[in-house]
Order: sequence, then C-alpha cells, then structure tokens
Amino acid sequence: MEIKAIYYLIPSLIMFCCGVYGFVTRRNMIAMLISLELMLNAVDMNFVIFNRFLFPGQLEGMMFTLFAIAIAAAETALAIAIIINVFRSVKNVDIRELNQMQF
Repeated sequence: MEIKAIYYLIPSLIMFCCGVYGFVTRRNMIAMLISLELMLNAVDMNFVIFNRFLFPGQLEGMMFTLFAIAIAAAETALAIAIIINVFRSVKNVDIRELNQMQF
C-alpha cells in the first residue's frame, strides 16, 4: 500500500497558512511568536515529508529538521527574553505601543 505525499503536505500547508495569517493579523508579540513557531513547524514537516518520499533510505531531512528544531528553541528563548524586557519597560506587549518606548 503506497501512501501519497499529498496527505502529509496538505496539513503542513494549512499549518503554514494559519501561521502566516496569525503573524500578519496579530499585534501581540507573544501571539506573533506562536504564529512564527507554527510556520517553522510546518517547514520542518515538509523537510521530513520530502526526505521520506524522495530519498527513503537517507536521513538528511531528519537531521536538518532536528537542527532546525534546536535553532527554533533557541530563537524562542531569546524572543521570550526580549518580550519580557519590553513588558518590564512599557507594561504592554502590543506592537503599536513599541514606538513610544523611551530609554
């Protein structure tokens, strides 16, 4: 029984589109960060899917995905630290309020 790649690519596409929509429409930095992580996870799914269907005996897509997950974790930790510092100074994490920051 052969499983088609389209059954895996459609959920990945839906995840990516939801992430783009959330990133564009939200003004809260935490919601934007969650949307960005959703997009990164969709891309990681695509790496695994294409590796599985194009090169079934090799693990390059899997290793690249693990590397991308590690980078995404570091990026999330740094972004949350920045968001916490912005919240301490402005008492708000709305993007529209950030132009009013004074140091």
